Amino acid sequence: MPSELVVVGAVPLPAPHFVDRAQVDQLRAALTRERVAVVVCGMRGAGKTQVAAAHTREVIGNLSAGLVGWVGAETRDSTLTGLSEIAVVLGVADPDGDSLVSSRRLRDHINSTPTLTGVLVFDNATDPDLLTEFLPIGGRVRVVITSTDRAFTGLGELVDAATGYDRAESIDYLAAATGLDDHTGAEALATEVGDLPLALAAAAATITTRRLDYRGYQKLLAAQPLPTALPRHRGTGYDRAVDQALGLAIETVTTTGETELDERVRWLVGVMAMLSPDGVDAALLEHNPDPLMGAAITRCVEGSLVAWATGGRVLVMHRLTGRVIRERATATDALDALTAIAAGVLAPHLFDPTEAFQRRSEGARLVDHIDALTEHTAADHSALSPGTRTAVLAVRRWATNQLARASDLRRAISHAKHTHVDHHHLVGPDHPETLEARYNLAHAYRKAGRVGKAIDLLEQLVSDRQRVLGEEHPATLTTRHNLAFACRLAGRVNQAIELYERLLPDRTRILGEEHPDTLTTRNNLTFAYQAVGRVNEAIELYEQLLTDRTRILGEEHPNTLTTRSNLAHSCREAGRVEEAIELYERLLPDRIRILGEEHPDTLTNRNNLAFAYQAVGRVNEAIELYERLLPDRIRILGEEHLSTLTTRNNLAFAYRAAGRVNEAIELLEQVLTDRTRILGEEHPATLTTRGSLAGAYGESGRVNEAIELYERLLPDRIRILGEEHPTTLTTRSNLAGAYRLAGQAAEATEQYEQILADCERVLDRDHPLTGAVRTALSERQSSGRGSGSSRRKLTDMA
Repeated sequence: MPSELVVVGAVPLPAPHFVDRAQVDQLRAALTRERVAVVVCGMRGAGKTQVAAAHTREVIGNLSAGLVGWVGAETRDSTLTGLSEIAVVLGVADPDGDSLVSSRRLRDHINSTPTLTGVLVFDNATDPDLLTEFLPIGGRVRVVITSTDRAFTGLGELVDAATGYDRAESIDYLAAATGLDDHTGAEALATEVGDLPLALAAAAATITTRRLDYRGYQKLLAAQPLPTALPRHRGTGYDRAVDQALGLAIETVTTTGETELDERVRWLVGVMAMLSPDGVDAALLEHNPDPLMGAAITRCVEGSLVAWATGGRVLVMHRLTGRVIRERATATDALDALTAIAAGVLAPHLFDPTEAFQRRSEGARLVDHIDALTEHTAADHSALSPGTRTAVLAVRRWATNQLARASDLRRAISHAKHTHVDHHHLVGPDHPETLEARYNLAHAYRKAGRVGKAIDLLEQLVSDRQRVLGEEHPATLTTRHNLAFACRLAGRVNQAIELYERLLPDRTRILGEEHPDTLTTRNNLTFAYQAVGRVNEAIELYEQLLTDRTRILGEEHPNTLTTRSNLAHSCREAGRVEEAIELYERLLPDRIRILGEEHPDTLTNRNNLAFAYQAVGRVNEAIELYERLLPDRIRILGEEHLSTLTTRNNLAFAYRAAGRVNEAIELLEQVLTDRTRILGEEHPATLTTRGSLAGAYGESGRVNEAIELYERLLPDRIRILGEEHPTTLTTRSNLAGAYRLAGQAAEATEQYEQILADCERVLDRDHPLTGAVRTALSERQSSGRGSGSSRRKLTDMA
């Protein structure tokens, strides 16, 4: 439990002249009865948010330690963003930036921490099915949900905000807000606006600003035009006069006769109406210092068009107010101007993609604004000028890239799809910006492990970019590079090598030998060489690359550290394990110092060092490292992260080496289930676990089960990786070993002879696998049986 009170989210401040409503007392009482959730329902503008906020402020005042979380839950993305921000503050977020994983981890943390008290508010929720997944079922944190949808009442006890105030509350509010002593006039106005708190606030602000009485205000209200987009909904008590009241409030605040200030106010309310209704940080509005901006904000707050949220400089405009502003802009052909202004406000804050992960919370809020801007202009693209459409599409491409680089991959793919479709429709299939949008979609697929879809897109994109941009354009070269990368991830390593070998001289000629992109292609080509068993060649190339990256980028650049890690890995693959250990041990403190103890690369270094220890027989040390690493990866990355699964797989492999075979089998069976569910049956890591489990079965005496697993695995390896891939050769060797254990000596010997010939043809003669097969065959031929000690066991290396 936090040692102090933690408040996350924009908790609204009390509205001016806030009425102590009966629903606040009802909410307080309901939370003492209900195990988890209370639902505050009512129409838009009924004051549901203010009721929830009043209780929340009470909690803030009464608690000295605990959690107060406020989540804007109008959309799936805003819900996940809000929950993720709370998870970050509590230290339980997914470090890879996946908002869905972070939200689940927050739910589990609340369920399993009985000392954690407080309140979690889901404001303006719209999807009961979505919210159900993230509601805690235990613990002492209480949940409040506000919504117009009464389907939410199935999730908790109802506090009915209905249409807002009752008549007595409306009259009390108007008397306090206007200072007018006219019970009859107040009652008549309350009737006119249907006791809707939002409309009453707008009316009171106009009355006080223009120094009107109730009769004078009602005359002005009657004279306002009625837009047709907000009709009265039968049975709700929602009168069209509500829209009139809001329109009058907007006009009152934006037309005072102070020309310059009025202009700033109109600019401000226009921007607020186009951005996320969950709140806009004042820093976005103040990017360019403007001496009148503070006065404009003050006027809007005093006129009830916007309000300050609690605990930060965040301004919130009611959704209904924003909708009225947008619809009036559409009716007057001003939507294009509003959209251009809003896009221009966001543009200076769109940071460099290299900072995407470190600034992922800030990026998520910017994406929320971009999504709102997109939604507000989706109905009629023809209302936007070409220049404004270009600006909106540009920020949407940034949003897609930001989500993918921050590893919020579920949201990234959906975002990329819609962005690409709109580009295709609005600017044409061959426009460079459409090609970029398609590239972003491929990138999101690849990051999420859906490499087949990524390859399909990239293959067509290479052709299209060559035709549209030219063969030597940097974007064309980048697409070729990423196609090769995706092919390697899919196991098509020989194709990747061919693509890299054709790309490298082009990048060298066009960009220069020392360009970072050229160095990256050298790195990835070397990795592909290593993957097909050309380990000695890989070591030589990595040593050259390390020298160049150190000289060009510096010793502490992340890419230089990565090359040091890759060199260590190549040494291990070549059987030079002691050398690899020395490299890993020297690299680990550098990564801790430069990147931090919890950085994913640092955790990977710990994993690889443990694997190297095991390779030289230091099995107990390896197990100790893995057992310390696994809870760290679960805590930092999450249970389903690919690297966490890798450590679980490697720990099981170490248990096998230590003779703890039954423990290894139990762990591997769990990992296989999880990898199949998360990655799919044909992912290389899933195939690895299938092989490891088969080996463990064999060592435990379950030889027939081992043979069955290997025989089902081998054709999958051949189909996915190819017959000559080192991993395929390893599976063949392990199957031969299983035949030997089953007493099928002749078949085992025949298999070993074929495998040795293939290893000597495909791999280096001194490759560890070649040596292991040669030794196994020698033992088989000399004694008629083999210990199997030299049979190579594989694991997944992060």
